[in-house]
This record gives sequence, structure tokens and C-alpha cells, in this order.
Amino acid sequence: MSVLWITLAAVVTGFSKFSTGGMGILILPLMMLAFPGPEALGVIIPLYVITDLMAIARYRKGVDRKVLLNLMPLAMLGIVLGGWLLANTSAEQFTGMLALLIIAMLGLSIWLEYHPAKWMRYPFVGQGVGLFSGFISTIGNAAGPFLSLYLMEQKLDKAGCVATRAWAFTAINLAKVPVLISIGLLNSETFQAGLIGIPGLFVGAVIGAWVMQKMNLSQFRWLIRGMALLAVVNLLAFR
Repeated sequence: MSVLWITLAAVVTGFSKFSTGGMGILILPLMMLAFPGPEALGVIIPLYVITDLMAIARYRKGVDRKVLLNLMPLAMLGIVLGGWLLANTSAEQFTGMLALLIIAMLGLSIWLEYHPAKWMRYPFVGQGVGLFSGFISTIGNAAGPFLSLYLMEQKLDKAGCVATRAWAFTAINLAKVPVLISIGLLNSETFQAGLIGIPGLFVGAVIGAWVMQKMNLSQFRWLIRGMALLAVVNLLAFR
């Protein structure tokens, strides 16, 4: 059964990286069905790094370097802060924290969808987004919707938004590797478990690239929100 959940999480990972990124919020709850607690982060990270490298190979052009460089310095600080929190959090505390984080990100995504976010265009806001993205990505892999919204508010075209997001998360996830190793979440067991999901990555990537071209994005967002709420219910029910 663990192989099934790892594979399904990998499919969702590939899908998310090659579509709008909205399904990323579901990956950790799925992986926690196989590896309850923070150890699931160590299983996910090899899959994330592989899909990040696939994504930047595909989206080599269109990166807005100015936006990217504004995000990265404080994103690195956010990763360190997230690692410190994980090192001092029990499995039960982590599950509750993740459930609250998903609810908060869902609420934020709905609110920002219906309210102008022009304030996100100021440079200092980008630095705050970088800090928040590094921190939330480290503790819950749930920063995708917020970072995507920030990039859309920078008036980037579709290619620029997708490419800049891909490069940003490549840098963030590579920086997370030594942090997760240092606190014991990425080890030989979790690394080998993550490798089981590699075939699922490619399946998800193909489906995601196809859906990106075909599906109504508004309907897609609400579908993901509903699935995320089910993930929260599952997390709280099995604490």
C-alpha cells in the first residue's frame, strides 16, 4: 500500500510541476499516508528535485532574472527557519500544523482571486514573498499557489511566469536538501522510498502538460480546493 501512495504522490508531483502548480498542496498529505509525520518531506524531496530539473530543461527561456534575484536571498533564510521548526516539532504537531497551513493557503488563494493584489508589485513585497515561500515550502511544500500569484502580478506573460516559477523552486528545493539531511529527514530510507515514485513523475508530467493546454483553469482551481479540503479532513481524522 505504501508503494501505491508514493506512486500517486509522484504522479501529482509531475502533474503539478507541468501544469498550474495548484495540486502541489496535495502532495504531502498523500505521501503522509505512506510515511506519517515529517519524514514524508524526505521522501518527497528527491522527486521534487528531479521534476524541477525536468521543468527548467523545458522552460529554459522566458525567466525574469530581476524578479528571481529579488526572491532568492530571503527564500534561503526562510528555508533555514523552516528547518529549525521541523527539528523541534513532533509528528502529531506537524500533522496539525500542516492541516492549518493548507486551510490558510486555501483561504488566501480564494481571497486574492477576488481582490486586487497590486501591492505585490513593490520590490520589498517580493523579498517577503521569498521568505514566506522558502519557509512554507520547507515545512509543507505548499508555497506554490502564493508564489504563482505573486509572479502573475509582476505582469509576466504565461511563459515567463511558468519559467520563473520553475527556476525559483529549483533553487529552493536544492537548498532544502542539506537542511533536511542535517535534521535527519532525508536519509537512506526516505531517499530510496522516493525513488520508487520516479515512473509516476513522468506519467504526471505528461498529463499535466496536456491539461495545461485543455482545462478551464477556474474549474481546475476549485477542483483542487475541494481535494485539498478532503486532505485536511484526512489529516485531522488520523492524528
